[in-house]
Parts: sequence; structure tokens; C-alpha cells
Amino acid sequence: MNKKSDPIRLFQKYFEAASKSESIDATAFALATADVDGAPSVRMLLLKEVDAGGFVFWTNLESRKGKELQANPKAAMCFYWDTIDIQVRIEGTVTPVTPEEADAYFATRSRMSQVGTWASDQSRPLQGMLALEKRVAKFTAKYATGLVPRPPYWSGFRLVPTHIEFWHRRSFRLHERIVYDLEGDGWKRGHVYP
Repeated sequence: MNKKSDPIRLFQKYFEAASKSESIDATAFALATADVDGAPSVRMLLLKEVDAGGFVFWTNLESRKGKELQANPKAAMCFYWDTIDIQVRIEGTVTPVTPEEADAYFATRSRMSQVGTWASDQSRPLQGMLALEKRVAKFTAKYATGLVPRPPYWSGFRLVPTHIEFWHRRSFRLHERIVYDLEGDGWKRGHVYP
């Protein structure tokens, strides 16, 4: 299968180019989720892995996005790389990563990022930054020596794509839009009007 017929490989090609040219982190993407009633929410995250199995990101499972993804396991991602004139939209289902995958990735994070994961009650009300700083101090002291374990509420998801669109900026708003839809074991490639 060549890159034109494999949207994951095509994404990896553009991602590599964007990683060399973007002034902001090329791994940044907008993640859209919806609750069980269909109310949407969107936020910026960082992509941590992409392969034939999908697109991996990490989160607090008790955060708003974590709860929404567990209740309604569908999501959409959007990457925009201005330096290479490419936007990529990805839609699909999400599946939890394995505990082993989560442990392995958590071990690669900096110690302060690990401590911060314990300190943050993500998406819950915060009385002020001093309260957060106190929690950071508390968990820094608790894990002053030895390895910092992964919190049981921190893990990741893999977005398994069913639809991928590559938008290429062109003059006069005559942008090229190439779409891939998963059909059976393969991808159907087509174009749509800008």
C-alpha cells in the first residue's frame, strides 16, 4: 500500500515535515468529545504516538474529557500546520490503552510532570493557584525518593480512525480536500469540494 492509499502513513509524512518547520509544537491538536446527551466540548492536547492502530493521547480519566470519552467513545481530532499549509481532521472511536502502555509512557515523563499528575484534580474546581502549589508540595514530599507510580486515574486513549481528511491550502480558497473513509479492511480515497 503506497502513502496515497494509506492515510496513516500520509499523516506520518506530513507530521514529520511539520515537526521540522512549526514554531509551535506540531504534536498539538484539538480534541472534540461529546457527553452522552451530545453536548460537545473541545480542547488542545498533544499527540504522543501514531501507528497503524491509531492516535494515542493521555489524560486524567476523571477529567471532563476522560469521563466523556468513557461514556461516549467517539471523538474527533484536528491538526493545523500553517508552515506546510495542511490541516488534518480525524474522526473515529476511542479505546483505552492497556495498563502496561500507560505505565510505560508514564515512566518516560519528567519527575515533576509525574508529581503534577498526582497534584492536579483535573477539571475540578480550584480555590486558587496557592491550593495547587500546596498539592504540588505535598506530592513532591511524598515522592521525594524512588519512582513515582502512575495514578490509577491517569491513562490514555487511542483514537481508531474511521474518517481522515487532508486539507491543503490553495489560492483563492480553492483548497484541496482529500478524504479517506474506512470500508472493511481498507480505505476508500476521494475528494470533496472546498
